Amino acid sequence: MDVLKPLLVGFCFGWLLQRAGLSRYDRIVNIFRLRDFAVMQFMLSALVVGALVLQLLAALGLAGAYPLPVTYVWGVLFGGVVFGAGMALSGFCPGTVAAGAGEGRLDYLIPGFLGLYVGAVIFGWLYPLVMPRLVALGNFGPITLAEALGVRPWLVTLIAWELVLIGFYWLERGVRRRA
Repeated sequence: MDVLKPLLVGFCFGWLLQRAGLSRYDRIVNIFRLRDFAVMQFMLSALVVGALVLQLLAALGLAGAYPLPVTYVWGVLFGGVVFGAGMALSGFCPGTVAAGAGEGRLDYLIPGFLGLYVGAVIFGWLYPLVMPRLVALGNFGPITLAEALGVRPWLVTLIAWELVLIGFYWLERGVRRRA
């Protein structure tokens, strides 16, 4: 039963990606060309809605506290750069590969899963070489952004909402000016 909930959430997320047209190659590539921000808007919306729902569930006592992993800043930055470079070069991300494969698109299924497999193999090969060096650069321990700032989690959630809304407004104004 523990497997069904994440599968259902993953299915719903993939369905939303596909229905919004965000599993298309041109949508992913155009993020990096600064021409189409729909995927970024979708992901930011999902993050802030998820943060709000988690805060509500925690306030109602329905969400338990989960152990936090140690935050390795240099590892996160390095991984983000590698992940972003892979997305920019391939025009795929793991979510769009799964959504496109679910649609039956062979151009997503074969090169997409091949890319995921090769990336996983390279990660497994490089992890013991790279991660100890990144860990040696330091970490912040198991800490949340609210704890690091010394504020309540609700404040961080509300500020994130405001920043996302301001960003959406700014993007819409910029898109209208260019058109």
